[in-house]
Amino acid sequence: MRIKEVIVVEGKDDTSKIKQAVDADTIETNGSAINEYIIQQIKHAQEKRGVIIFTDPDFPGERIRHIVSQAVPGCKHAFLTKQEAKAKRDKGIGIEHASTAVIQEALSQVYEIAGAYEPEITREEILAYGLMGGSEAKERRRKLGVRLRIGYANAKQLEKRLTSFQITKQAFEEAMQQILEEEES
Repeated sequence: MRIKEVIVVEGKDDTSKIKQAVDADTIETNGSAINEYIIQQIKHAQEKRGVIIFTDPDFPGERIRHIVSQAVPGCKHAFLTKQEAKAKRDKGIGIEHASTAVIQEALSQVYEIAGAYEPEITREEILAYGLMGGSEAKERRRKLGVRLRIGYANAKQLEKRLTSFQITKQAFEEAMQQILEEEES
């Protein structure tokens, strides 16, 4: 599988793992200390080929994703769940621990953040499905992030991600129905 866009990752181990899974070029941020030189490389890649941000599903990875997407508008996003990125023997979480099949799956389902986009899913619907303010809300948001491949988000971030990744009401409702059915059984 050849990826046209340049993939932004955190480090060398991520690059090695991605190259095992797909034919792609990467830019390494070298962790969350992203300097202006790296940002300029990412901007250039975005202009020439497009960029996919593919960082670890943890706080530093989300911080890097935020920094890059703020500095370089129009990037696409790929996500892994914490379970998919978990090391077998130690407590590490990262792309370098994911299987090649999981990486291929994540890169086949990238999201592009929309500019001005009218949300299809209202706050009332998010509340009605118990994704905010209830005892099960955090776990439901985690499950929804897995099903939609948008990563875990707190309630405020969830609203933004559903809108910015243009998740349709149908996809949202289907995912929530599956989650609710699983909870009942």
